[in-house]
Amino acid sequence: MNYQIIEENNRIIIKNMEDFEPKHIFECGQAFRWQVEEDESYTAIHRGRIINVKRDGEDIILSNTNIDDFNNIWYEYFDLGRDYGEIKSKLSHDPILKEAIDFGKGIRILNQEPYETTISFIISARNYIPSIKRSIELISQRYGESIGSYKGKEYYSFPSPQTLASADEEVLRDNCRVGYRAKYIVNSSKMIYNKEVVLDRLFELTRDEAKEELLKLPGVGPKVANCILLFSLNKNDAFPVDTWVKRVMETLYFKEETSNKKISQYAEENFGSLGGFAQQYLFYYARELGIGKN
Repeated sequence: MNYQIIEENNRIIIKNMEDFEPKHIFECGQAFRWQVEEDESYTAIHRGRIINVKRDGEDIILSNTNIDDFNNIWYEYFDLGRDYGEIKSKLSHDPILKEAIDFGKGIRILNQEPYETTISFIISARNYIPSIKRSIELISQRYGESIGSYKGKEYYSFPSPQTLASADEEVLRDNCRVGYRAKYIVNSSKMIYNKEVVLDRLFELTRDEAKEELLKLPGVGPKVANCILLFSLNKNDAFPVDTWVKRVMETLYFKEETSNKKISQYAEENFGSLGGFAQQYLFYYARELGIGKN
């Protein structure tokens, strides 16, 4: 994709940027290392960098960055090489999905780091987003390294598999508020550090092959595996079925209680290679509007 880019004063301005709404991107359940600022911008961390993202009219402003990092980090992270207008056009043939797309039209799927994503979604199991964000922040502060400050707040890198593989489970549980997930974090980190599961190799595998590998990790079930596949391994046909997706599918598609397996089959048959994008639009739509909650 070609964009008109302006670099000035430690920021990048992407002119006339469509299909990019920071609120939709950062609050659609795919990432946890962001915070909303008083001016409604979002500050996020990726690959040891701190970035602030804001929409200003027709433009997107990326602050605390430069053109080299934009080309080498943020272009891929924000999936800027993909035509989301085309994706939305294809999925909008489904009238229910069209409503969800219109509601969350600025969603983009972030390309996140696989290990951090794996641990983040292990923490996410039976958990709420504020609690997940807090636990990841505490883990980064305790086990990561300072990568600098922005707007008066200090930010930390996410620790390595080696670091968390040697963490004390009790300390991790109590100080980082991860509860019973502490043992999963430590044991999965050990397997990744010892190369029993090599995350970088999963890019080369099919979705199902990669999923089979991820399911070897303690604390990784089908939903968590699909989240890792979708949000960090470029498996865009992965369709995670969480509480909100189950509710929206049962309420608007099936009109009755339905198994996760049947929902997954429906997504495979009807959304195909765009299943992950469909999932994000449906998730955000359902959660923001409380669809099926009652």
